[in-house]
Amino acid sequence: MTQAWVAPITLAGWGVRLVPLNPEHASGLAAAASDGELWTLRVTGVPAPGEEPDFIREALATPDRQPFAVLDEATSMVLGSTSYHDILPSVKRLEIGYTWYGRSVQRTHVNTACKLLQLTHAFDVLDAAVVGWRTDNENFASQRAIERLGAQRDGEIRHHKRRRDGSVRNTVMYSMLASEWPPVRERLTERLKRTSGG
Repeated sequence: MTQAWVAPITLAGWGVRLVPLNPEHASGLAAAASDGELWTLRVTGVPAPGEEPDFIREALATPDRQPFAVLDEATSMVLGSTSYHDILPSVKRLEIGYTWYGRSVQRTHVNTACKLLQLTHAFDVLDAAVVGWRTDNENFASQRAIERLGAQRDGEIRHHKRRRDGSVRNTVMYSMLASEWPPVRERLTERLKRTSGG
């Protein structure tokens, strides 16, 4: 039922292309993760060197997840990865997460572009009622990025998930309702127009 609602799809625009993740993206993910040695960050789930095939296999094997490779639209270079996940067709809810990008494209237009594409597809095509996000309580950069999108902080799940270093994190939850989407779409579009100069 999940696949019937959220099927694999390519989303493109604003200089990025989100394509369904597949095993051929392993070397590109490795290069993106090496841009800043992102696997050393305890608050993210970026694959360490050699773990890319397992990362892809796990993402594809999770039934309520639709993973993407994030590509530069002009060069097709892999910039990172993101997913729809925790997909609940019965209540028209999905979340956006498992998101990471190489350090050189962090705090650029890339995250805004990806989120605008994902949110537009979720709300305007899939007719989602709500889109959610979750992040580590110590990942303040991720929390700020989610809040800049216009999502509302719903609360914190205590002692929720084990980090790669063995410690247990709290998870901060955010959401955006369909009724909150139109002004967010306008604001994100304007932000990207200013960034691209168009």
